[in-house]
Amino acid sequence: MSAGAQLTVTDKRRAARHPVDYTVIAEHRQLGELSLHIVNISAQGFMSQGDLSLERGERIVMRFPVIGRIEAHMIWLHEGRAGFQFERIIRIDDFLKLVDTLQPNPRLRPRR
Repeated sequence: MSAGAQLTVTDKRRAARHPVDYTVIAEHRQLGELSLHIVNISAQGFMSQGDLSLERGERIVMRFPVIGRIEAHMIWLHEGRAGFQFERIIRIDDFLKLVDTLQPNPRLRPRR
């Protein structure tokens, strides 16, 4: 018998994350506009920092440079941080352009 969870989908939490310091306005269907401070991002999702009045599973819609409007849902919330998964995976070429836009420090950008 093997130890650990038997996942039927790929564990996306292992995806490469890129540090950013970006604030975006998100829309929630009941709460309206929310300000999110994003501290890292991957092609599958992002982590925000700051208190949110959302619960796990709730959905938000936001607009990013390069990729435009995208929906995400909250996967986890812990001590002022929250993890969100995008509704779709961002294409790698668009993702690299997005990180270049969100991360002004070239030393923190992904290597090509």
